[in-house]
Amino acid sequence: MKSTLLKNCQILVEGKLEKRHLFLEDHKIAHISEEIIAADKVVDIKGKIVIPGLIDSHVHFREPGLTQKEDLESGSRAAVKGGITTVMDMPNTIPAMITVERLEEKRKLAKGMLCNYGFHFGSSLGNIEEIKRVKNVPSVKIYMDNTTGDLRMTDMDAIGHVVEQAAFCTFHAERDNLEKAIEIVTDLKKKMYACHVSLASEVALIKKNKNRVFMEVCPHHLFLTEADNERLEMLQHVKPSLKKQSDQDALWSAIGSGLVDTICSDHAPHLREEKMEKVMFGYPGVETMLPLLLDAVNNGRLSLTKVVELTSTNAAKIFGLKTKGKIEDGYDADLTVISMELTRVVKAENLVSKSGWSPFEGKALKGWPIATYVGGTLVYDGEFHEHPGKEITIERPKERVKEAVVEEEVDEKVPEEESSDVQEDAEEQVEETEEEKAPEGEKNVGELNEQENSTGTQ
Repeated sequence: MKSTLLKNCQILVEGKLEKRHLFLEDHKIAHISEEIIAADKVVDIKGKIVIPGLIDSHVHFREPGLTQKEDLESGSRAAVKGGITTVMDMPNTIPAMITVERLEEKRKLAKGMLCNYGFHFGSSLGNIEEIKRVKNVPSVKIYMDNTTGDLRMTDMDAIGHVVEQAAFCTFHAERDNLEKAIEIVTDLKKKMYACHVSLASEVALIKKNKNRVFMEVCPHHLFLTEADNERLEMLQHVKPSLKKQSDQDALWSAIGSGLVDTICSDHAPHLREEKMEKVMFGYPGVETMLPLLLDAVNNGRLSLTKVVELTSTNAAKIFGLKTKGKIEDGYDADLTVISMELTRVVKAENLVSKSGWSPFEGKALKGWPIATYVGGTLVYDGEFHEHPGKEITIERPKERVKEAVVEEEVDEKVPEEESSDVQEDAEEQVEETEEEKAPEGEKNVGELNEQENSTGTQ
């Protein structure tokens, strides 16, 4: 692979934006330099900010079985357009991903994806032997509440058996079921990942048990409430449902205190006409997640450092992606170029997801991704550039670890930029490892279909 220099970047260095040049080679960030260095190709980023490509560990790309709503290829296009370079797809497809054979078939379907990908494995009453056999999956997903598909488990002993045999489990567990899930993992001295936490009561429960729970929140619960249901009409339905303002306030407080570990889209698309005809649960979200968060940065609700932590760095630690989530020498060259000045309006006609709608339709957002690199290759800059993504490699200890109980409780207030104790636990769990004339072939990121300081459309 030819080398590429991204010159005149702004990157976060110890929480501050500083000018650097990124030398990319063999799909990696080979060197970060304060001086221009020679490369086969030079791209002038012109002072734009470059952050680690987003890792969205919670998407539903609907393939196999529901490809009229989305498929792996179309979902990956929507993802890279939204600045996401790695996705982890959920198992509640048709058929569900509860056997190794089905998972291998799905892996073959992923060859056209533009982003990197991983596949969560499903759990059921009869697939313990499959769980023992499966390799290189981010987690085994346990559904304790109803969702698309038929994977709900209600037998607590069976759930405990899954937790015991799986290397790591993610949970759809709301309200009382979240408490039950925490009791199970605590008894087994293991950790869990709680998907799409949405209630203040759930936040309080996790705070009491933070040494056992990684906490995920989603943009629709951060930026919408039940007050939006009337506007959304039949489009309102999502699991977990939109909640009260007080619940949303609790989620934002949890972000500020360091309790939240990840923000993920829970991209769960249905066609607009399908949702208008009957109740279907789920929102598309991979194209709007980063713009919503960057707009929040511009509005002073959180820092850019926190966005990177919650959308990339922490997910890499939790799920065992040793060379992703940071802009450092030797890390994968999965990168997102953003413009904090660019304002666009979310419009359905400009989305590339098959779903063709957004609950944020008509919302003006300031701060957008403008270019996405996967493994050092440009895949989106206003246009798509075909380049196959790769399946992620999960690197966890070979033997399942039953972690020792952490005695300290999470402090009530943690400085915004300080990582939580649980993120450090995750690292242990996965054994962490002047402007010069441009050479020929240089490309300008200023040509990436961007209109600065003007209101346009997405």
